[in-house]
Amino acid sequence: MAFRFAISRLSQRPAAVFLGTRFASSQPAPWRLGRLNHVAIAVPNLQKATDFYKNVLGATVSEAVPLPEHGVTTVFVELDNTKIELLHPLGEKSPIAAFLKNKPDGGMHHICMEVDDITAAVDSVRASKIRTLGAEPKIGAHGKPVMFLHPKDCDGVLVELEQA
Repeated sequence: MAFRFAISRLSQRPAAVFLGTRFASSQPAPWRLGRLNHVAIAVPNLQKATDFYKNVLGATVSEAVPLPEHGVTTVFVELDNTKIELLHPLGEKSPIAAFLKNKPDGGMHHICMEVDDITAAVDSVRASKIRTLGAEPKIGAHGKPVMFLHPKDCDGVLVELEQA
């Protein structure tokens, strides 16, 4: 409940405020931060993780979808108010393989929040000295443009922005 309230309150603030008070601006952002789309978890065994959410917790889960352009296979766990994205490495150069090398048991990988204008959002965060992981947005697991923000600029959290 407290988490949902905090996300709700954050989404009502100008975008520059959300990214930290040192970047606060009195001007409204040219884009709006929306809802929490998903929390992504890197898993060493995709079938085991899928079975846990489906058979133990009773959640609805998607089929596994390989995304070679991102080096991952994904499964989405549907919740009432958001989703959990299970991430498993696809290929040797997968960023998830590197993550699991450091954390063999898996763990939270990133959070994804929706924005109403991905281009304006990317321009705005870059103007606030937030590094992005890529020059241009890529098409993500939902078929929409996404951009990741460097965790060192976001209090240690890898943040994904997704076009709503």
